[in-house]
Amino acid sequence: MTSAIVNLTDENTRLLNIIKAHFGIRNKSDAINFVVEKFPKEELKLEVRPEYARKLKRLMKGKMKSFNSAEEMFKEIEKDV
Repeated sequence: MTSAIVNLTDENTRLLNIIKAHFGIRNKSDAINFVVEKFPKEELKLEVRPEYARKLKRLMKGKMKSFNSAEEMFKEIEKDV
């Protein structure tokens, strides 16, 4: 488990206290974990770096190649960047 020092505004501290009381949560750490878990993961717009997107497009075009080792594969991938 990761430990962190979190700076909260007074309003957010009050909100966490309300969440703790309403849901019967023991401490602020558990309340923060509760709120983060409730965040809809579908709303996260994850994007890939442009150079990775180019690599994926090349792979999806069917330009497949076999390699004898992982090192050989990584050398081939990195030379296109």
